[in-house]
Amino acid sequence: MRRNEFQMRVNWGDTDKAGIVYYPNYFKWFDIAGHQFFRSIGLPPSELAVSKQIILPLLDVRCTFEKPLYYDDIITIKTVVSEISNKTIKLNHEVHRGDTRTGYGYEIRGWVQELEGKISAVPIPEDVKNILREDRLVENNQINPWLSA
Repeated sequence: MRRNEFQMRVNWGDTDKAGIVYYPNYFKWFDIAGHQFFRSIGLPPSELAVSKQIILPLLDVRCTFEKPLYYDDIITIKTVVSEISNKTIKLNHEVHRGDTRTGYGYEIRGWVQELEGKISAVPIPEDVKNILREDRLVENNQINPWLSA
């Protein structure tokens, strides 16, 4: 299945009084990773909403925390499609500091169409399923000023 990874720096605002990453940030990072994943495979959520009236709402999320993260840590978020059903996509996420996995989880997103103010889940088109099923890592060669600051 399709995979993506990207890096980011833990910011001061991501930490608690003890300087350890506050746990809800993992859910924020999963959300960012999900959107980044769809952009990386040519399906940016903003364009899906405009061109096809498709939105990708979060239906379920889970996270297991293994190791603490701290201010200024560089993290890699690895995302892989783990399941594709008729109307949902499950993305697994892992957060790493170097070679150490610090947490992992998943999110399930719906394939939902918004027409005339009404939303309803609709089948994921086969061409999209084929993109999601491709077994390859999407190279993300973006220049990230937050990593070199």
